[in-house]
Amino acid sequence: MIKEPLPQCPRVLDEQIADHGERPHLQHHPDPVRRGLLPADSSRLTTNFANLARGDHRQQNLRAALAMIDGRANDLLAAGDRYRLELDIVSASLQFFDGGSDAEFPLLEMLDVTIVDQHTGEHHHGILGNNFSSYLRDYDFSVLLPSSPGLPSDFGALHGALFQRFLESSAFRSDFSAEPVVCISVSTSQTYRQNGYVHPVLGAEYDHEHSSLTDDYFGRMGMRVRYFQPAGASAPLAFYTRGDLTEDYTDLQLIGTIATMETFQKIYRPEIYAANTPAGSTYRPTLDHTDFTPTPVTYDREERSRLGITQGRWTEEHLVTPHHALLSRFAADAAVSL
Repeated sequence: MIKEPLPQCPRVLDEQIADHGERPHLQHHPDPVRRGLLPADSSRLTTNFANLARGDHRQQNLRAALAMIDGRANDLLAAGDRYRLELDIVSASLQFFDGGSDAEFPLLEMLDVTIVDQHTGEHHHGILGNNFSSYLRDYDFSVLLPSSPGLPSDFGALHGALFQRFLESSAFRSDFSAEPVVCISVSTSQTYRQNGYVHPVLGAEYDHEHSSLTDDYFGRMGMRVRYFQPAGASAPLAFYTRGDLTEDYTDLQLIGTIATMETFQKIYRPEIYAANTPAGSTYRPTLDHTDFTPTPVTYDREERSRLGITQGRWTEEHLVTPHHALLSRFAADAAVSL
């Protein structure tokens, strides 16, 4: 596992996997965000924040996004401009032995958050999990699922087993004390209703109509979902974690995640998260909504979808097909042990 500065300009996907050593490990770099704004070569093209750092306007995109994140955090804290957020891309690679030789494959990437108090100089560790990205998930949703006549009975099983193995690894536990939280957009195929509970930071909680394919997929990762609309937000966010969202994290940690992911969702889905009218007690999101205020950040949703297919096919060629027997045994063994 490596921890690298966020980000620079991601390059075209390279078939050569960087050597992270015999065992996963972390490498730390100081002051990652405000220095250069250029991406590491190994950063995934579908780590969406890195995807912003492409083309002639990459520095403007990143500076604008970071300013939005800082502004939202200080707004939630009623703190003027006291705090700023630093982000790192945390990458984990899978090392294994198959066919008489060692093999390695990039497993996942997530953003880690540090909240910096500019008055005292204190650094507060936030929550890992922002902008969760995975080659194997790209394969599952962009290659396997569209080519299957129906939903495979073990859909997401391998991905979930590998993710949980990662969280149980010494590489993870030596650097992170809290469970990751993956925060994503609500679905346009469901209606959400407030249930009356209001958290002091997360805001009003919503219930959804029924479990979704995304819920089941994250369920394979050991995660459960709750939906909250923070004060001042246009729409609720979906928070997935193996832990207890309202008890396991400090208010400051939750604010770091909200500020980061609400900003990204405003960029990715402005029709929902930059809407000029906030969601009511009953809410069904739509990408057809026209009453919203665009952000100053350029983001290409269609390119992101194409990259998901490209990287899914790359995963099929370099991981799933050549190591199918080994991965099937691992997934079966993991299912028995859970």
